[in-house]
Amino acid sequence: MENKVNYALVGAFVLALGAALVAGVLWLSAGITAQKRYEPYQAIFDESVAGLNIDAPVRYLGVDVGKVREIGINPQNTRQVRLLLLIERGTPIHSDTEAMLKAQGLTGIANIELSGGSPSSAPLAPAADGEIPTIRSRPSLVTRLEADVATVLANLNRTSTAVTAALDADNRAALKRVLADTATLVQALAAQHDAISSGIANASRAAGNVARASERLTPAVEKLGPALERVAAGADAVERMAVEVGLAGRGVDAAASGVRQLSTETLPEIERLLAELNRLATSLRKLSEQTEHDPASLLRGTPALPAGPGERSRP
Repeated sequence: MENKVNYALVGAFVLALGAALVAGVLWLSAGITAQKRYEPYQAIFDESVAGLNIDAPVRYLGVDVGKVREIGINPQNTRQVRLLLLIERGTPIHSDTEAMLKAQGLTGIANIELSGGSPSSAPLAPAADGEIPTIRSRPSLVTRLEADVATVLANLNRTSTAVTAALDADNRAALKRVLADTATLVQALAAQHDAISSGIANASRAAGNVARASERLTPAVEKLGPALERVAAGADAVERMAVEVGLAGRGVDAAASGVRQLSTETLPEIERLLAELNRLATSLRKLSEQTEHDPASLLRGTPALPAGPGERSRP
């Protein structure tokens, strides 16, 4: 015996069960929504809100605290956009809280991000006449980047204009002449390379000869000093003897005076001359070594040493 299935009854049961499930889900969602109470706020933006839709989330430091209820043009200023926000009651909205348009990744979908609001600032409450409180807004990251890029491009444009004005026909011609003269000078120096090298070598040999002569003359002067001192002492003894005997005459005085002048004036001059010769020899030796190491230093001079710690560099 076969059992007959009433497909109409089965279909009606399935539809009733589905409707009950949908109703239960709606009832639960309505109950959850009813538990949350929202407060209306508005935010005025001076930029495009492209990518922002109705029911877009409103986040406070990344936490969902509400949604966007309305998006429209500000009737008081058609260059602005007015947003009506529904924010959960109890959210710390203060007078210094700021709203910013924030895009999510590469999709371009935007939301409202709330930030700021120090605990010491006053809470943002509706006015006495029931007017909706306004949350301050600040430019989004994209808007700030566009402003910075525009500033950089403007600076580049001004720099390019200044460079173009500086490199006019006269300045370019003068620069070409300077480069041509520099090339001619370098070629002339290159042609005189052998003569310059020979002069440097001769200067090095002369410095060596002066140094050796100074080294040889120094011991002689050192020996001459004590001898002159002994001569001066002898002159003093002769003068004292002449005074004692009573024969101190003009000849003895002249001899004593000449010897004293030799010891007090001529000898120091010779010593100073030798010191100058020593310094000259040292300078010539340094010049020779520097020129052999870097011949170009004869033209451009010695490079300036970098400033040490705590020193100011010279202009």
